[in-house]
Amino acid sequence: MKRLEPPDTLHLQAAQGWLELGNHVEAGAELKQIRPRQLSHPDVLRLRWEICATARDWGTALDIASTLIEVEPEEALGWVHRSYALHEMKRTAEARENLLRVVDIFPTSATIRYNLACYECQLGQLKRAKQWLENAFRLGDAGKMKLAALADPDLKPLWKDLGSAD
Repeated sequence: MKRLEPPDTLHLQAAQGWLELGNHVEAGAELKQIRPRQLSHPDVLRLRWEICATARDWGTALDIASTLIEVEPEEALGWVHRSYALHEMKRTAEARENLLRVVDIFPTSATIRYNLACYECQLGQLKRAKQWLENAFRLGDAGKMKLAALADPDLKPLWKDLGSAD
């Protein structure tokens, strides 16, 4: 896909800045200034997803993630974002199935495996959750991921196995 150019890059950067400042409304307003033909650019879609996630607008986030998958099917992030939106919409089994369909396509994605651990855990499949989490630790930064796991409420049933007291 063609790179974004000014003024669209400036609006994207401004939107990112607003989001970092905690203002998703202004971030969204800044993105609306991007030229219509660039609204399906992956960089714009990724930031729109973050804005929707911050606003907890999971239906729109799901649509954006699906579009991101259409635009960049070879990138894991769209798949992860789609599953996360499904999970937040209380469609965790569907979120898991979405990632199980593509996990082998992304053999180095620790994030996909981490999220599968979360979904399996929430679905009561603790043995599978542990396996996915161990795979994620092997592929990613195990120290950082363990700290994240110990703070992740989706993985609370596994906290004692990770060395944390409830």
